[in-house]
Amino acid sequence: MQGCLLESKNAAEIFLTAVPDLSLGLADQAEALFADIRKVLQARGAHLLQERLFAGKSAMAAALAARGRAYGPLDDGVSPVLLAVPMASGGGIAGVQVHAVRTKETPRIARLGGEPCGRTLTLDGLEYIALSGLVAPEAGTVKADQGRAVFTKTAAALREAGCSMKSVARTWLWLGDILAWYDDLNRVRNQFFHECGLLDGDPRAIQLPASTGIGVRPAGAAECAVDAIAMTGPRASIEFFRDAGNQRSAFNYGSAFSRSSRAVTPAGKTVYVSGTAAIDAAGATIFVDDPRGQIGNTIDNVRAVLRDMGCGDGDVVQAIAYSKTPEVEKVFREGWADLGWPCLSVIADVCRDNLLFEVEATACPGSSRF
Repeated sequence: MQGCLLESKNAAEIFLTAVPDLSLGLADQAEALFADIRKVLQARGAHLLQERLFAGKSAMAAALAARGRAYGPLDDGVSPVLLAVPMASGGGIAGVQVHAVRTKETPRIARLGGEPCGRTLTLDGLEYIALSGLVAPEAGTVKADQGRAVFTKTAAALREAGCSMKSVARTWLWLGDILAWYDDLNRVRNQFFHECGLLDGDPRAIQLPASTGIGVRPAGAAECAVDAIAMTGPRASIEFFRDAGNQRSAFNYGSAFSRSSRAVTPAGKTVYVSGTAAIDAAGATIFVDDPRGQIGNTIDNVRAVLRDMGCGDGDVVQAIAYSKTPEVEKVFREGWADLGWPCLSVIADVCRDNLLFEVEATACPGSSRF
């Protein structure tokens, strides 16, 4: 397990990237993984803010059961975001990401319609909101209808937490069968963002969150799920960078997200680098049918964004690498074993059929590793 710490006078943010011990059987992998997470959280007096579990469908129940046994009172009733991925290399659990916090205040459960949907934290003039796994299978089987409904739910949950879509720094869109409806998702998102005032025609007023939209299906019946990070209050500050690094605005080709955003978080500042792939400044896929070329270009693109944000490899606290096939993942694991980022690797379709690889990263200047 890899851990990163961002610490200030009044708060500490803890980022954990946990992968299973593949020498163990599935049940023992799950027990050991969550026991390790519990030990770190207990030792540091930390409370969960956001948590994601990537696992194969057949492994999900065993992983959740192990989590319940390990966490005990650390489990506040907010489920981790459950993300179904093809069987990981060597096992059924790809890994777990945790963002936790140690402060004088305990995070509160965010609710929508009375149901837990994330956590909020109030600290020194900052209200930090982490929404997790919002889904809308009740909207029907049409994927775009579910997409519209889940954005509507996100806005409603933010209102209950005392803010709006204009307070969102980062989103994650977990999409089943992404290649079948990514254009529809962009259309729905653009329309919704117009209605929320994020796209009002004045380029100076456009406030697009950093985002990942990736072909990872939420566990269960839903076609899509949304996670979001938002902040409000006197100390809140979010900067949006539609252009960053080597790439121009994704909105030029219809995708309403910024290449990165930078925001005040409980213990300092956090840089969110959106899901990034081998796309040139004109928006075209490059290194087609070349996994090594796409992986190298993608990582170069992320590093260029980090440099623009005043960060380097050592500031990355969490990352996820998405490979289209196990063969592409093998190229990534063998060629970039020394990448140095705390990184999960999962199998997932990317938003274009000719894209083989995507990476996202979260960085905290001044963080340390343990």
